[in-house]
Amino acid sequence: MQLDLNLLTALDALLEEGSVAGAAARLHVTPPAMSRSLGRIRKATGDQILVRTGRSMVPTTRALAMRAQVHALVQQAHQLLSAQQELDLAALDRVFTVRWHDALTAACGTALIAAAHRRAPGVRLRLSAEPGTDDAELRRGEVDLESSAGTPALPDIRHRLVGRDRLVVAVRPGHPLTEGPLSLERYAAAEHLTVSRRGNLRDPIDDALSTHGLERRVAAAGPTAAFALQLALETDLVVTLPDAVTRTAREQLGLATLPLPVPLPDVPLYLLWHQRYDDDRAHTWLRDLATDTIRALFAPPPDAQQPLSEEAGR
Repeated sequence: MQLDLNLLTALDALLEEGSVAGAAARLHVTPPAMSRSLGRIRKATGDQILVRTGRSMVPTTRALAMRAQVHALVQQAHQLLSAQQELDLAALDRVFTVRWHDALTAACGTALIAAAHRRAPGVRLRLSAEPGTDDAELRRGEVDLESSAGTPALPDIRHRLVGRDRLVVAVRPGHPLTEGPLSLERYAAAEHLTVSRRGNLRDPIDDALSTHGLERRVAAAGPTAAFALQLALETDLVVTLPDAVTRTAREQLGLATLPLPVPLPDVPLYLLWHQRYDDDRAHTWLRDLATDTIRALFAPPPDAQQPLSEEAGR
């Protein structure tokens, strides 16, 4: 059965106005056109809908029974197809999946959840573990917002730069590297720990050292920044990590932080989402809230007079 949904609008007008002429004027069509629509409605419903009584028309029993439902359907259709209304955060009921790398989640996941709950109590956030660089989940809508150190290769994945972090060296208190200036040679001679979900024992630091004719020994690879920092606290292993996103964790563990003697560019931090959400006001609110939360990490800390902290972030 083929349905012309325009007939719902015509039926709503006929039931509201109680006349063909009134419904025609309301919808800005001619009375003959509205009369033809009434004929089609009668055929589709098997009911007269409006019957003449003297000089006026009155709705049938079935028309009276369906009037409220027809009006509600027409209003819902208008809301569905019209431009988006202003976002009502207090009434927003939605679940978002956010996939960030572990250090970023540890650094500001709590702040994001607290801010979202405070402004939109009906919103629920799922902070998902980062399994890898799988843009397919963004494309399938399984992940709403993702973090990345690089821009996406796919044209339908949007990205926003939210900060730039520099690498620093973390070691246990009293580590030999804390005694005196940290030279390139002393850094390379130490035993190191990399952070890699895939267990890689080599990263760009090794390439940078090789340009200076140096090679470091990587004794272990840890899957998360939290694991690497804990291992650095309990051993003489040296871990090199982004400064801003691990600052709180390093301070809580009491680790010593040293400047990286290897010249390397800052590490960019991007938020990624699929283009289907470009005009989604609720998603726009979420990514703006996430942007503000992350950028707070890169603000100068209270002890900004210390040279190491001044350079952290953007």
